Amino acid sequence: MDINVIRGLGTVFALFAFLCIVAWAYSSRRKDRFEDDGMIPFKADNDPQESTENSVEAKKTHDDKGTE
Repeated sequence: MDINVIRGLGTVFALFAFLCIVAWAYSSRRKDRFEDDGMIPFKADNDPQESTENSVEAKKTHDDKGTE
């Protein structure tokens, strides 16, 4: 077997894997899931004040000075 044959087989395998991933991503069975996942950044949080309080508390607990 020549090195060029191995390179050719590797290229064919990579093309086949790429086409399988594209077929999986664009299949009609997954369309609804991907549309829902695409809207995640635009969904409203339940309580935006709660997330800021949690981040302040997390900063206080990880204080590197050793005092609270």
